[in-house]
Amino acid sequence: MVSILIKNGLVINENQQYSADIYIENGIISEISKAGISKSADKTIDANGKWVVPGVIDDQVHFREPGLTHKAEIYTEAKAAVAGGTTSYMEMPNTNPQSTTQEELAKKYARAADCSLANYSFFMGGTNDNIDEVLKTNPNNVCGIKLFMGSSTGNMLVDNETTLRNIFSKTPILIATHCEDEATIRKKMAEYETQYGEDIPFEAHPLIRNEYACYISSKLATDLAKEYNSRLHILHISTAKEIELFTNSIPLKEKRITAEVCVHHLTFNDTQYAQKGSLIKCNPAIKSEADQKALWYALNNDYFDIVATDHAPHTWEEKQNKYMKSPSGLPLVQHSLQLMLEHAKMGKITVNKVIEKMCHAPADLFGVEKRGYLREGYHADIVILNPETQEEVSKNNIHYKCRWSPLEGEIFTTTIEQTIVSGHIAYSNGKFDESKTGERLTFGR
Repeated sequence: MVSILIKNGLVINENQQYSADIYIENGIISEISKAGISKSADKTIDANGKWVVPGVIDDQVHFREPGLTHKAEIYTEAKAAVAGGTTSYMEMPNTNPQSTTQEELAKKYARAADCSLANYSFFMGGTNDNIDEVLKTNPNNVCGIKLFMGSSTGNMLVDNETTLRNIFSKTPILIATHCEDEATIRKKMAEYETQYGEDIPFEAHPLIRNEYACYISSKLATDLAKEYNSRLHILHISTAKEIELFTNSIPLKEKRITAEVCVHHLTFNDTQYAQKGSLIKCNPAIKSEADQKALWYALNNDYFDIVATDHAPHTWEEKQNKYMKSPSGLPLVQHSLQLMLEHAKMGKITVNKVIEKMCHAPADLFGVEKRGYLREGYHADIVILNPETQEEVSKNNIHYKCRWSPLEGEIFTTTIEQTIVSGHIAYSNGKFDESKTGERLTFGR
């Protein structure tokens, strides 16, 4: 591998900002120096006036492969991730076939090894009847077990109490949950179908998938985790009420119960359904402005531990259907870092906090080995940004296979110039170098 010298950049890392040079050899950060580095390298990047940050680790994406590749695939979505400064991702099991056996899980890893420009890990999926397969999961090279405690693809809804107790009591690996109470949702859906038939307005989405459905499911998960001392991570919290289930009184590395908030729940609220409709329909639903404000409070005060995307693409044609047939999910992984930095420029969060919640904290929460920080001896996952240039989100610069985004027309005032993945310059000024794929994440547990 080529050696790389990054010179004169403003390093933003571990709640500090300082000018420094970074030297990369054999995919590893070998030196970080505030005094400057004079030795030569195969490639030198002048980062004067630029920000140099760790690569984003996104713990929740849906890349749709296998079986749903008309929507997305590992190759295209990993490229989009890298273009947006996400160097590592953790992908979900609700594909077709589902990743609910060790054999199917292994196939995903093999596919990513062939074509993923970003570093990768894949969740093992839990069902009501695959506990034996779940318990075979290797905690050192698989990010976790995913449980859908709410509706999902096929048979992945886990609603059997015996199954839940088996998994929470026996699984040593991190359990990540989607928490929405299915009975509550079905009841509300029936009410709205009776009232509106096929013409349910999209504004009803957060009323059907409401605060109560989220809270009672999250409460069940946290109660089970406390009972069995399980390592629980609840994904995409969307309500103010759920904040009470989490704590900010102990350091992240000591927490047994952690939480994620997603960029779309921080960015949108229910006043925007009238304009955007299906384009912001997702599960859990985007909720009220009061919920949105509470999510920001919880993130800034460390009740929530990380920021992710739940990147979940569907085709434009699928999204044009009426409410009942329009699938839930938004494509977001390409723009998450720019979006959060835009929020920082508006004063909603600090830039240092963005880097903490998108880079450092995911590494700590999952125990990702030697990633998520700019440190000597760590893998060189690095993003170089220009904080003084603008970019408008448009179809001609979207890299998702679905070729649309709910952020189209938004203008970001920070741009991604280079993304280095495991020491390889995978993206530079709009161009990709696909000569080297990303690496499988490992976990020190």
